[in-house]
Amino acid sequence: MSQATRLLALPLLLAAHPAYAQIVESPVNPVDQDLPLDPMPDLGVDWPDMGTPDTVAPLPSNPADIVGGNEQPEEEAAVDANADDAAVAAEFADSGEERRYSIRLTGVDQIADAQFETRFKELSILWEGEGKPANLAQINRRIMEDSELLERLLRAKGYYAARIRSAISPPPPGGDRLSVGFEIVPGVRYLLSSVDLQGISAAGEREPNLREAFPVHSGDPIDADAILAGQASLSLALAENGFPFAKLGEPEVRIDHEERKGDLDIVVTPGAYRTFGSIILNDDKLFSAKHVERIARFNRGDPYMASDVEDLRSAIVATGLVSSVTLTPKDAGDGEHVDLAVDVRPAPLRTIAGELGYGTGEGYRAAVSWQHRNLFPPEGSLLLRGVLGTQEQTASATYRRNNFRERDHVLTGLVSISNIKRDAYDARTITLSGALERQTNILFQKKWVWRIGAELIASDEKDAFSGGNRRTFLIGAVPLSLTYDGSDDLLNPTRGFRLGGRFSPELSFQNKTFGYSRVQLDGSIYQPMSDSIVLAARARFGTILGSTVDQIAPSRRFYAGGGASVRGYGYQAIGPRDANNDPIGGKSLAEFSLESRVRFGNFGVVPFIDAGNISTSFLPRFRDLRIGAGMGLRYYSSFGPIRIDVGTPLNPQKGDPRIAVYVSLGQAF
Repeated sequence: MSQATRLLALPLLLAAHPAYAQIVESPVNPVDQDLPLDPMPDLGVDWPDMGTPDTVAPLPSNPADIVGGNEQPEEEAAVDANADDAAVAAEFADSGEERRYSIRLTGVDQIADAQFETRFKELSILWEGEGKPANLAQINRRIMEDSELLERLLRAKGYYAARIRSAISPPPPGGDRLSVGFEIVPGVRYLLSSVDLQGISAAGEREPNLREAFPVHSGDPIDADAILAGQASLSLALAENGFPFAKLGEPEVRIDHEERKGDLDIVVTPGAYRTFGSIILNDDKLFSAKHVERIARFNRGDPYMASDVEDLRSAIVATGLVSSVTLTPKDAGDGEHVDLAVDVRPAPLRTIAGELGYGTGEGYRAAVSWQHRNLFPPEGSLLLRGVLGTQEQTASATYRRNNFRERDHVLTGLVSISNIKRDAYDARTITLSGALERQTNILFQKKWVWRIGAELIASDEKDAFSGGNRRTFLIGAVPLSLTYDGSDDLLNPTRGFRLGGRFSPELSFQNKTFGYSRVQLDGSIYQPMSDSIVLAARARFGTILGSTVDQIAPSRRFYAGGGASVRGYGYQAIGPRDANNDPIGGKSLAEFSLESRVRFGNFGVVPFIDAGNISTSFLPRFRDLRIGAGMGLRYYSSFGPIRIDVGTPLNPQKGDPRIAVYVSLGQAF
């Protein structure tokens, strides 16, 4: 390196990184000592003032504050046109007329990536005024500023000898916009001759892993983005490898114009290696520190990892009991552990909700509920709910404990009294049930989900097989389910697949005791056809093993039709019917759906076709499939798609509606 140096700012082009760096530039030795020290346009930097002491200019924290680089020579920012264009330009200048213009860059096709182009458009004065009329003086001022911007953008990518010429050309034949063009010669791209992570050796045996996290090496271009991204990657690696108190100095690059290279230095202070210690809770009214330890994915003595801390923060938020949570690592003082201080602020714990609705086949209904989400700490909630409708009256109480003994395990208990009158049956039912399950949710979508339950049901029911009389059923069931979710999103999947199975062995007493088992298999697949089109398909099969249709309680049979089944048909309307044209349900089920999800921005359309049938035999009869088709609209909100589907039956039975409308949250499947 030359002894005489000058420090210039390395442009910061990542707004999210409040980082600083130094560039130390070595001057080029003059060829003729007797010549005056003029600017060196071929190098893109002013000749250094040897009498000026070294200074450090920090990286700005906002792309709009980019500094450094040379002023574009005024004669190059002026209109540069051939003889024909000059006359048009002169006429334009003399008239003071305001014209719209378009912008073009040439010479950067090989070096300008999407990030370069995006930043130029975001920071360009010309782009800001593009589409608005401007006179020649205004355009020239914008050209001068954008010439300097382009030079700084190029320097940020390591091109230190860029030459930029600008020109204003008259509109093309038939056009009405001037053409503002920049012809760019990027110059030589400087490379790193050395990369020194000073102090990283203090990390001991973890040093190799940390070095791998910094992807910038000697021989790489001097790219500000790559350096800052490497700095962020190294900072994350330190936090993920047991160094909660690590510090990183700002990157410093020393430039040597003679060699057209640079040296990169970053001071790394890893601090002491630590493992997880205790959890310290500021307020245990909602839950105890022991409960927080239960839902954490780490144990005492595990290496400190920032991702585990963030995961725990998300899990605490997911409880719904806090409005905010802060987790801070604290040195335990034993030279080995780091404690985690958890500061939570309680959220409102009581909720009153209501809803009004109407459904084809279900009639009008109004529902109201009251919930206390932590009536039985920790995370033990009570939900009281009532439904009043033309076809349903229900009162229920649900106990729910989230994170029961283990993360994401949920214990539930339900007591319900209902009076339901459908076209298929009339049932007055008392239900007592409980379940332990592993649930999925939007924050933590699970691959595997399971449920183990138990139900005791007393139901007084009437259907076509009862001859107008009511029958009382006493039912005990042990429903089991297992689901694999290989999709990429819970509410709006665009790729992958899902498979699920349900098995419920049941004992029923109605004059005599008999047993049967309900089995159901579900599968769906999602295949992207382009960036805006997803093809989705679904199939469902079900059967009841044992007994006959007339013995099985009407409320325990299979039914099909409706928004979550075969769209275009009424709720539970598909399948065999009695003399009054009412559905009777069946022992087997088959359903299929195919739809194309076309999205444009926050909206989308979904043409679909569904098919399904119910059979009274052990296996479904596919020749009797009922087919529905239609079109759906989607609004993609921040919490999931809102869907409106309009369907019509293609081969309806007597009494089926011509049009059916369904509204809900999330895709149909």
